[in-house]
Amino acid sequence: MKYIDIHDHLNFNAYNEDREAVIKRTQEAGVATISVGTNLETSEKALEIAKEHSDSYATVGLHPIHTSASHHDIQELGEGGKEFTSKGEVVNKGAYLELAKESKVVAIGESGLDFYHLEPGMKEKQHQAFQVMIDIANKVKKPLMLHVRNGKEAGLFAYKEAYSTLKEQSKVLANLHFFAGSIEEAKPFLDLGYSFSFTGAITFGTNYQEIIRYLPLDRIMSETDCPYVTPIPYRGERNEPIRVIEVVKAIAAIRGQDLEIVANQLLENARSFFKIKI
Repeated sequence: MKYIDIHDHLNFNAYNEDREAVIKRTQEAGVATISVGTNLETSEKALEIAKEHSDSYATVGLHPIHTSASHHDIQELGEGGKEFTSKGEVVNKGAYLELAKESKVVAIGESGLDFYHLEPGMKEKQHQAFQVMIDIANKVKKPLMLHVRNGKEAGLFAYKEAYSTLKEQSKVLANLHFFAGSIEEAKPFLDLGYSFSFTGAITFGTNYQEIIRYLPLDRIMSETDCPYVTPIPYRGERNEPIRVIEVVKAIAAIRGQDLEIVANQLLENARSFFKIKI
């Protein structure tokens, strides 16, 4: 393996028709994968995929959006080609803990705080689920895969609240997936020894260059968050793990560093962080 996509959603319905073909071309391109759970159902599917394929791993966890009734698209959990509204999941700690003990599960999450579409009562439910996921990670001694997103309105600082909770309760390392915060928001997490991962958004977004140049290379990892945020030059198509190669190229270009050096370091970062052999 020459690359790794540390955050994909091959476990989503978006790949039901051609999942095996996608995995085959991903592995033939030298790309290892970590499929990320967002609720109990998708966590179980992520583990199933990991068990069936070499150089494939999984995380299990409850996404903050899934703690309350909220809108989801058909790529994740939709049925019959229609969008639907989730009833929200009450976290089953015992079920997640059993999944977390599996050897192919390399992290807990994605879990965290998402204040972008807050409705009454949602913040409290997110905090409760987040604390359960942190406790599970502490028990199994595996890192956290974090989803943190600030609110659209002033004063909804998810990064700040997540940091306070993690500093007080977490005994393990964590990765901030799809990091979109500022340097000032990154600094406290750097002090905790955490890492940051970036998606194809860096190939077309304009607000990632500064943070990617600022972070130490040994704290950066690559991901796709597929089927979402397809990188240039594939915009408009469903994203796949193989396109993490474009993310690595973009990180190297933004930093002005040799592609091979960057690719090797990002792979080593993942090996060390997730304690995997690829």
